[in-house]
Amino acid sequence: MDTSSTLKPAEVAVALVEQAVVKHNTRLDKTFFKAVLAGVMLSFGGLFDLIISGGSPGLTASNPGIVKVLGGFVFPVGLVMIVLQGLDLLTSNLMIFPMAALKGAIPWWGIPVNWIVVFFGNLVGSLFFAAILSKYDGLMVSDPYASYVRAFAITKAITPGWYQIFLRGIGCNWLVCIAVWQGVGAKETYSKIIAIWFPIWVFVACGFDHVVANMFSLPLSIMLHSELSTDLYIRKSLIASLIGNIIGGLFVGLPAVYFYLGDWHAGGMRDAEEARIERKTSEPSSSEKTA
Repeated sequence: MDTSSTLKPAEVAVALVEQAVVKHNTRLDKTFFKAVLAGVMLSFGGLFDLIISGGSPGLTASNPGIVKVLGGFVFPVGLVMIVLQGLDLLTSNLMIFPMAALKGAIPWWGIPVNWIVVFFGNLVGSLFFAAILSKYDGLMVSDPYASYVRAFAITKAITPGWYQIFLRGIGCNWLVCIAVWQGVGAKETYSKIIAIWFPIWVFVACGFDHVVANMFSLPLSIMLHSELSTDLYIRKSLIASLIGNIIGGLFVGLPAVYFYLGDWHAGGMRDAEEARIERKTSEPSSSEKTA
């Protein structure tokens, strides 16, 4: 009897592929609304980060590194809620869907379909949270929070070059996918929380760029009349961080396929299209035919 508290790396890789198959077989309307809720959950962590960082102007002036560490420490609560509730976050799907497609567990067309649906679901949830639960409820409209959010947009999306945001996006999703990997590998809740927490803490404290987290903070800065425009946000931050996040996810997923899934076959999951699965499950079994 296996009493280990964690899965072996090869078992984690298989579990991630199977997770992609489940997500692929989920109806698109459910996928979209799961993604909306994921955008909201991640924004809870983002707001907590802004409250800590923006509410400490004196500490920021004297010791900005400590503020980054404190803000990064509270942010992972959002990803923990997403993982434990089984919601759809784009950045984790950037890793698991290519893994599943490479092993033939899902068709290749499933990758862009899922990514597009989840992208817009995450965006809707993040924008809802920014407008309703951060601006119109009055939490972030007064100083020091409003000034901090406007200044944050400058340092996050205006000052850096496109290539810098792109490179930060790689580092971000490399760590996010490691967190997801470790969370899947843990067998009980407390271990999952700890396994997820530390990589996310590192990426936020270091200032890497997460395309979905930015869907909350940067549009909020635009709503609060920062120097960042919607056009500049899309052209510079959103596209650069998205491409970087894709590559960061592949940096975790592709080695996992090479290391652990070389001899693994998808088996019955090769016919992963939902319609085929439904036809198979609706057919009577041999015992039912002879009854």
